[in-house]
Amino acid sequence: MKIAIPSETADGMAAMRSGHFGHCAYFTVVEYDDAMNITGVEVVKNVDHDQFGCGGVIQYVLDMGVDGILAAGMGRPPLMRFTQNGVTVYSETQTPIVGDVAKLFAEGKVGYFDPENACRH
Repeated sequence: MKIAIPSETADGMAAMRSGHFGHCAYFTVVEYDDAMNITGVEVVKNVDHDQFGCGGVIQYVLDMGVDGILAAGMGRPPLMRFTQNGVTVYSETQTPIVGDVAKLFAEGKVGYFDPENACRH
């Protein structure tokens, strides 16, 4: 299973999480085995939101082949498009470090993103 976590820096598991999906600088892509052990971490620079728009960022993440995205904040259009394309969107808003939230996900302590909490902009 591969999960993309919006991140502020290219520091992998030590990176600060981004507060919003589309405008993050990087995605930290965490891969898990069937027992939910972390087996790989890759840092991917995000495309420029201003240049490619929200739809371009969404497609960029879809092209990564992730199974899910774990975001602190996300608008309704990306949430719906990910869901329609089989990518599960998870939410966790309290943990600032990528590695810590990746571990919470592995422990089953992260829930699904509630559409009612989607950003409205």
